[in-house]
Formats: sequence, structure tokens, C-alpha cells
Amino acid sequence: MTALRRRQVVALAAGTLTAALLAPGAFGQAPAAAAASAAPTTGGKPPIFVLNSLDATISVIDGSTLTEIRRLPTGKEPHHLYLSPDEKSLLVANAVGDTITLVDPRTGLVQKTLENIVDPYQLRFSPDMKWFVTAANRLNHLDIYRVTRPAAGGFELALAKRVPAGKTPSHVVIDTRSTVVYASLQDSDQMIAVDLATQTPRWTIPVGKMPADVYLTADDKYLMTGLTGDSVVEVYDVSVNPPKLFKRIPTGAGAHAFRAWGDKRHVLVSNRVANTINRIDTQTMTVVDTYPGPSGPDDMDLTPDRKYIYSASRWAGKMSVIDTETKKVVKQVPVGKSPHGVWTLDHAGRL
Repeated sequence: MTALRRRQVVALAAGTLTAALLAPGAFGQAPAAAAASAAPTTGGKPPIFVLNSLDATISVIDGSTLTEIRRLPTGKEPHHLYLSPDEKSLLVANAVGDTITLVDPRTGLVQKTLENIVDPYQLRFSPDMKWFVTAANRLNHLDIYRVTRPAAGGFELALAKRVPAGKTPSHVVIDTRSTVVYASLQDSDQMIAVDLATQTPRWTIPVGKMPADVYLTADDKYLMTGLTGDSVVEVYDVSVNPPKLFKRIPTGAGAHAFRAWGDKRHVLVSNRVANTINRIDTQTMTVVDTYPGPSGPDDMDLTPDRKYIYSASRWAGKMSVIDTETKKVVKQVPVGKSPHGVWTLDHAGRL
């Protein structure tokens, strides 16, 4: 047993929910698997990943041909994706499985599965990589982990505190200073802010119907939430305590998920019921463009040149490719059941 493995066993046995991750040799791959993980995907571009929530799989799509090249098993009900601090692993949140699957973002091969991560529906690292937060959608709490980064590489997670919240914590976002995490509470029609240093709530406020994704403007002043039970994005001024409602931006019905445009000014929002995607100017807080989003658009990613949006078409079992110049759906890639998260390493900026 390696020193790393002994640390993992001792930590988990002690009930600290600590996971030692990504140090060299931690994955325990057989030589053949290790060799395969170094092989590039067809076409040379990084793959596109789509979570199939009801199949408990990930579709790996070739970034050049836009065809599915393999399908990977995950834990139960994978929902969201996030990149590790060293950019070597894509984290797949398996909410019902209480696990996180680590996937190589360049080859699309599974590296490792983290156990005993309770109901990780959505997840985020703080910008300074000192904190990791998961939203327990079924269990009504936020888990805040301390992150350490060993000299050998990778990172380790240690649960700092489990913070009770309202009903159905859905999405989280952390400010650029790594001081506060904001979360939507979907079935309470609320949002909560939690101080990371003390792991204590700063405030909880009522919002509109069924808040889903949350997005902070680049200056950390305005917090936006998509109201899936309505047809607006609500904007709150969080530079004051308690926050004040700044504006309600009309969008399409079922406003749900955000994806930054990459210019620190604009952000996309998908409208699940209206089957549209809006681009919002965060300086004027108005919709400045609208694109098609067929069959229940959900999470999105965006090519580096912002020419194409990749959107999960939840009700069709497809990933839709939308041309932002012609405003047409140019391709749909069949994937698994109820596709949710979409992510690729070859993307526009995240702010």
C-alpha cells in the first residue's frame, strides 16, 4: 500500500471525508490504460463532454467531427462539470451516487472516482483554490471543503463544515476574492450567501419563482439568477447587505443556466421552456441578442471564437450546435437520456 493510499484509508475511516487526489501514481492505472490515456482523440481537438443524467453516462464527442466517440459510465445522476485546479481532471458530479468521477479533459478517459462526497449536485472551486463547495440538492445543505495542494501535485479536500440551507440548493457561484459563496435555493424561492472563512451564512433573501443558476458580474457587484418558474433573470446588488433587487430582465420562459460570453461584459442564459438562448449585456442589464435553443436548452459551452454555442437539449437527448452569426442550429449530436452538463477544454473565457 502506498503512502498516498494509506492517507486516504485513514482519513476516510476517521470520518473526515478527506480525499487525497491527483498525486502522481494515484490513479492506479494498469500500464495499458495509462498508455491509452495519453492517446489523442480523433482530429486532435479536445473532446466535448455531455452528461446524460438519466443514463448515468458521459458522452465523449470528438471536438473536430462533432460525433460521439465513446460513452463512459459514471455514478448515478451526473449533473454538472468542473475543472480541477491543475487542469488535469474534469470533475463530474454524480449527485445520487455520492461520488465525483475524474475524467481526463484531453483524452476523455476515466481516471478515478472519489467516494463519500455527499449529494454533489453542483460544485465549484474558489478562484484562490483554497475552497471547494458542493450543493446537496436532495439533502438541503452546502458542503464547504478546505483545499490543500501538495507539492507533489493535485489537491486534497477536507470537509470544513456542512451548512444547512433552504429547500433544494441548486447552483453555486463564488466571488473573485474567494470570500463568499452564493447559492440558489430552488424550492424555497430564496438565495443564500455564506462566508467561506467562517462557513456561516451572511444572509438569506426571498427571490422569484424557482431560482436555478447564479452568475456574478466581473466586478462582483451584481448577482444574477435565472428563474426557471418564470421568464426573467433577476439581478441583485450584493455590494450592500442585505442585497437589493436591482432589475428584472425579461427573457424567455424557464430562464435557467448561464454561460459567460468571455468578454467580462456579456452572459448567455438558456430558457428551458421558451427553447431560446439570450445574450445579456451586464452593463445595461438588457437582452441584446437571442438564439435558438431547441428541446429544453440547459447547460452550455462556447467555442473560443464565440461562433458556436454547444447546448444540452434536455428533452431530445442531443447536444445542439448553434451558429451565433446565422442564429441557426447547424448540427445536433445524439447522446444519452436527459443530457445536462456540457463542457470542453477548447472554450471561450469563463468571465
